[in-house]
This record gives sequence, C-alpha cells and structure tokens, in this order.
Amino acid sequence: MTTNDIINPANLVYDQPKILNDVPMHYCPGCSHGVVHKLIAEIIEEMDMQDKTIGIAPVGCSVFAYKYLDIDWQQASHGRAPAVATGIKRLLPDRLVFTYQGDGDLAAIGTAETIHTANRGENITIIFINNGIYGMTGGQMAPTTLNGMKSSTSPNGRTVPLNGHPLDITKLLAQLDGTCYVTRQSVHTVATVRKAKKAIRKAFENSMSNKGTSVVEIVSTCNSGWKLSPSQSNDWMVENMFPAYPLGDLKDI
Repeated sequence: MTTNDIINPANLVYDQPKILNDVPMHYCPGCSHGVVHKLIAEIIEEMDMQDKTIGIAPVGCSVFAYKYLDIDWQQASHGRAPAVATGIKRLLPDRLVFTYQGDGDLAAIGTAETIHTANRGENITIIFINNGIYGMTGGQMAPTTLNGMKSSTSPNGRTVPLNGHPLDITKLLAQLDGTCYVTRQSVHTVATVRKAKKAIRKAFENSMSNKGTSVVEIVSTCNSGWKLSPSQSNDWMVENMFPAYPLGDLKDI
C-alpha cells in the first residue's frame, strides 16, 4: 500500500474536521492533547462556529494548539489566559471564547486569574489538561502532582510536609457561584472520548447562552514526564490519577 492509497478519500473511515491543519504532529506518542484538539475541531464545525471562535493559548504544551486548529487565536502570558479571555469575550460577546491550559499554567502561576474569572462567571469555557506534571519544561512537580509521585523536582516522590497537598483546583472552582458547569473527563478509551466530546460541547453551548463559566478538566497522561510507555501511562493514570481526580460532573446548573 502506498501513501497515496492511505490518504485517498475512498480509504478514509471518517471525515477529518476541515479546521484541523495538516501539519506534522509534535506531541509525544500517547499524548492526550491531539485527541482533545480533534474533539474541539469537531465540535466547532458541528456548531458552525468556525468564524466566530477565539481560542486563548498560554504557555506550556498547550501553547501549540494554534498550530493545529484553524481558528482565531490569541496567545497569553503564562497563566493569564482567563484574563485575556475575559477581555475578548466582553468586547466580542457573540464569539465562542475558550482557554486551553495545562495544570502548571492554570493551577500554579495562573491560579488567581482562574479563580477570579470563574468567580465572576465570565461566559467562557476553560479546558484544563491535567497530567500531574510540568510536561514541556522537564517534568517538574506541579500543583496537581500526586502524593508519592516522582518528578524531576521531587525525585523521591511528593510529600505533604515538604510540598503540601495536591491541589484539586477543579473541585475548588465547582464551589464558586460564577461557574455553571464543571466536569472532569478523560480521553483514554473510545467511551471516555465520547463523554469528553459531549462535555466540551455542553460547555461551549453554555458560554454562548451566557450561563457563566464552564470548566472541562481532562485527566491526561504524560508518558515522557512519567517515564512510561503510552500503554503503561494509561494504566498508571487509571490506577493512580482517577482515585485522586475522579471522573464525572462536579457541577451542572
């Protein structure tokens, strides 16, 4: 079989979203980002919002989302995506505005922006990729790193006396009056991918209906940072991440 045979439309099982750019994938094998990118692209096209969507990408692995999705993007300083999204949505209220952030960006340097944006109930969606580690910069410990979990800055494992407790910021955001929908999903199986897509679609619809802030956390893997194969990473996530960050809706009003 030749390359031309593979890309022949007659051999495609399903149509690729038109707003997905045909560029080389830079994410590590097994990374969840690519799956989430595809879901976002599908939803935007299904909602017919290609020309009215603005994504905000801050710093971290998430910053490269603009390479793959052919929509309007605005890059933000590290952690400041919710603040930038607030300004854009208030100036252009007819736009679908979302942030795409990792756990180090959202739950560390961006904690204040995240909490105050959600508390005000800004009509945006926050997509939160939680793999429990700083993936892009070398695998350092993040606020979401689990107790006992090893990283480049906690080689013996995270300990509460030294590092404090893992921060379940999604649970915290669910308690704020400004959030209308807070959910935790994953994309490691076909079933969970479908649930994640449904959740992102609902969040986008909420933001366009001016219901307040929606937060969609995707519990993810980082096989490079975790020093595991993609398959091993999925198993480790199920066994260790899910008990600490259980999947499901935390708030839906």
